[in-house]
Amino acid sequence: VQLQASGGGLVQDGGSSRLSCAASRTIFSINDMGWYRQAPGKQRELVAVITSGGNTNYADSVKGRFTISRDNAKKTVYLQMNSLKPEDTAVYYCNAEIKSRSFSRMQQYWGQGTLVTVSS
Repeated sequence: VQLQASGGGLVQDGGSSRLSCAASRTIFSINDMGWYRQAPGKQRELVAVITSGGNTNYADSVKGRFTISRDNAKKTVYLQMNSLKPEDTAVYYCNAEIKSRSFSRMQQYWGQGTLVTVSS
């Protein structure tokens, strides 16, 4: 299983951007899906997570500005980022708990990371 992330790039302060992340093959089930980010010189941190039932949780720093959503049929998670700030600059990684087959155990998978740069 691979998670393929897309989106990001250079955005102006106050602008918007949308990230997508899709699982690459047929899988049995997906539990939580989420986005993390890692800024230069800092540890990776949770940005937002969404459960299979659609419940969401956000880091305090992005509440009210970012929205996480998912399309289970497309095995895809999205992150809509509005009112971006320079401090949002980071490599964003998607994450998912996936059961690839009915007899498999749940495993964590990570996308390759996509850079979001917010210019002031």
